[in-house]
Amino acid sequence: MEYLEPVIGALAAFALGFLWYTKLFGKAWQAETGISDEDVQGDVARTHGLAFLMMIVLSYAVNMIIGYHEPADQTFMHGGLHGIMAAAFYCVPAIAINYLYQRKSLKLFLIDAAYVVLFLGLSGGVMAALKLA
Repeated sequence: MEYLEPVIGALAAFALGFLWYTKLFGKAWQAETGISDEDVQGDVARTHGLAFLMMIVLSYAVNMIIGYHEPADQTFMHGGLHGIMAAAFYCVPAIAINYLYQRKSLKLFLIDAAYVVLFLGLSGGVMAALKLA
């Protein structure tokens, strides 16, 4: 199960991303990036496939951190905390550096950074909960 956990965590993150970038913030994200509806429909399989692969890599890293704790500590909340901490200390600063140099808007930063924090929190929570199963 250990090797499936990051895949399952990434699937949860991917589902969250679908909601985040369509129903919740899709239009705002498109306006901030300048990406049109036609652009979104571009090479969907390649874009989503590579994004999912990167979600697995990030989930795997969080799963390694979670794995250092005792099995009794493996709860959704505990895993979620580790995911949020990893995102807040590694991913968000990296996004911020890129967006500062690219002169991206604060609004776009908040949309993308909040998603990463929630996605790694969700992924970490799911993976830790799976360890109990």
